[in-house]
Amino acid sequence: MLRESVHSLDWFLYGSIPTAHSLAKLADFKSHITGSTIVGLAYGYWGVSTQSMSIESGIVAAGLCSVSGMLPDLDSDSGIPLRETSLFISAVVPILMIHRFRDLGFTAEDMAVAAMLLYIAIRFIAVEFFKRYTVHRGMWHSVPAAIIAGLIAYLVMPCPSDALRLYKSLAVVLGFVVHLVMDELWSVDTSGGIRFKKSFGTALKFFGTDGLANFAVYSKLILLLVLAWEDGAIVDRIKERTQKDTTYIARPFFDFDEVQDWIKRR
Repeated sequence: MLRESVHSLDWFLYGSIPTAHSLAKLADFKSHITGSTIVGLAYGYWGVSTQSMSIESGIVAAGLCSVSGMLPDLDSDSGIPLRETSLFISAVVPILMIHRFRDLGFTAEDMAVAAMLLYIAIRFIAVEFFKRYTVHRGMWHSVPAAIIAGLIAYLVMPCPSDALRLYKSLAVVLGFVVHLVMDELWSVDTSGGIRFKKSFGTALKFFGTDGLANFAVYSKLILLLVLAWEDGAIVDRIKERTQKDTTYIARPFFDFDEVQDWIKRR
């Protein structure tokens, strides 16, 4: 039964007759994005049909789940997953943060500057961080990392209701977990019997072999949980401080009206 299920999934994802080679390799970019997209469509439909979410919110949630299926492979040193994911995130995150910018009292110019800075920070700084300080199938391939991704989405996307905000954030967690589950499924070799590869258990995990990496991940998780819990209070304090600041309007060094009057009198 397990072998038939894996064969059927391989046929659907690759569009070819299953072979021992296709079953032996890890789930690639195509299969990850396909799997998370299918689950995302189901999740979006569930939200619209049973949770009274709008069609637009269901589409956004489906898209977030689909794209989140690429997130675990940010720890890849190079290749399609890193390139496509970083480009997409750096372009979409500033758009998703429009409501956050408005909550903070940003003007249109402030939003434009913030969007450019976010693009640079994600596209170059964050990607370089992942290249230097993560290893493939390390703690970024884990359940706490999936929760971290969901918490970041929660902080990035303020919504009119907490239910809608949680619905969209869980879409990110779901897409992330789909990737991890598929990695574990592809770690089972069914050619000539069932055999678990060395990579089995390295994706869907709570702890890794590196104690420092475990500490770093769970420290970030706790920090993000606190920020998410206190999000409303933090935003209110920032808005209050912004309202107290006086607006500075640049004035020319010379009063040109007085200069013109002086010229006329001459």
